[in-house]
Amino acid sequence: MLVALVAAPFALWMFWLGGAALTTLLGAVSAISAWELYRIAKEGGSTPLVGVGVVIAALIPLAVHAQFLKIVQIPLVAGVFVMLFVVALTIWMRGVNGKPLSAAAVTLFGAAYTGGTLSYAYVLRYFSYAVGDAAGFTVVMLPVVLTWASDSGAYFAGRAFKGPKLIPSVSPAKTISGAIGGIVLTLIACFVLTRYALKPFAHLDFRPWGLVVFSVCLSVAAQLGDLAESLLKREAGVKDSGTLLPGHGGALDRFDSLFFVLPVSYALYWWLLIPVPT
Repeated sequence: MLVALVAAPFALWMFWLGGAALTTLLGAVSAISAWELYRIAKEGGSTPLVGVGVVIAALIPLAVHAQFLKIVQIPLVAGVFVMLFVVALTIWMRGVNGKPLSAAAVTLFGAAYTGGTLSYAYVLRYFSYAVGDAAGFTVVMLPVVLTWASDSGAYFAGRAFKGPKLIPSVSPAKTISGAIGGIVLTLIACFVLTRYALKPFAHLDFRPWGLVVFSVCLSVAAQLGDLAESLLKREAGVKDSGTLLPGHGGALDRFDSLFFVLPVSYALYWWLLIPVPT
């Protein structure tokens, strides 16, 4: 609990500062998350290149930051060369008997799943329609807060109404009523935050039908992210991804929903957001 109380204000401060501070935070979380994912994969029998994958995951937010500052222009084909490098390195380090294809695939997946998705937090912080620190902070924090609303709504609705299980083979505790509760609370929270935060601080609003679409898609993405991590852990036979936060599991356990929410939010923003005259 003490760790969470200290970490939350620090993270908010990093999001407000943006730039190098946010890049450092995202790189650190990406590296820890990748390491935890590789630990889960190893429990399941895979042999990823842990050190290589962790470094790549940490460097992805840095590459996004460098691209934003126009320090370097990184072409999309650079990802292909990274993939080929990892495959070649895996063949050399693992050999025929070390399941090189599986090792390379897990290594690349782990870096993209963590560093690649979390980098969207930086992109959202500097979203084109958001002018100024207050606007950028509001734009990136909206999906983060709505993710918390979705998780809370699902938890309390599931405990209150119970009923049929959602996907018991993946997560026995999740119910259909919980999934609906998560969507409902997300919709309510999005309406409130749009009116009292997004419009006054970022001068942005959703199209009339856009708020509903954004809320539903975001909640579904958050729940899919949670289920995806549950599937990974169930396959490997582990309970928690790590012990970063005592009593709360690891970084993957805390940020699993955001891996899906951040990229989805970015795509939906371009479609649904409209500027509000000041």
